[in-house]
Amino acid sequence: MKVPSAAISRLITYLRILEELEARGVHRTSSEQLAEEAQVTAFQVRKDLSYFGSYGTRGVGYTVPVLKRELRHILGLNRRWGLCIVGMGRLGSALADYPGFGESFELRGFFDVDPEKVGRPVRGGVIEPVDLLPQRVPGRIEIALLTVPREAAQEAADLLVAAGIKGILNFAPVVLEVPKEVPVENVDFLAGLTRLSFFILNPKWGEEMMG
Repeated sequence: MKVPSAAISRLITYLRILEELEARGVHRTSSEQLAEEAQVTAFQVRKDLSYFGSYGTRGVGYTVPVLKRELRHILGLNRRWGLCIVGMGRLGSALADYPGFGESFELRGFFDVDPEKVGRPVRGGVIEPVDLLPQRVPGRIEIALLTVPREAAQEAADLLVAAGIKGILNFAPVVLEVPKEVPVENVDFLAGLTRLSFFILNPKWGEEMMG
């Protein structure tokens, strides 16, 4: 069964809600409560969870720690993923200093093509040349944060795939061509701003999307 990408995004939201509930000492919750917090319907919550199994008890609801543990397992957060940043310009450097990767993601490499940047210390490591990717990725790094300019993105992606990377978080405003077994998540700030400009000018469309 193919799971919609939107359902995965909602699972992440449910997990964050469960973490907040647990922090407040709440032991049980319901699809209605999760739906209210996530701004979806209770039916949608139950449908999203049903892709992966049967959770909760009718009339009783969900045990917060148990459902939280199950969602972390589904989302692959019950392990530690090795990350690298390719492209140590302003965005890459800002991400290197970001403190919120959490316990499931660990920065293990920083790479750039600029000789003037190579060797510079960053967050417990040093920037290395991209030529070292084939030596650094295998067995150590699974996910790359790609923060290079648009015109360099495909070549950098090719290098990462050849080195054995498992997934790419792409910040470049370009569609990457990679093997289907290497998932790519695109982070496009300009596209997000453009969507906002559309929904601000067309509020009824925004209401339909939220509904």
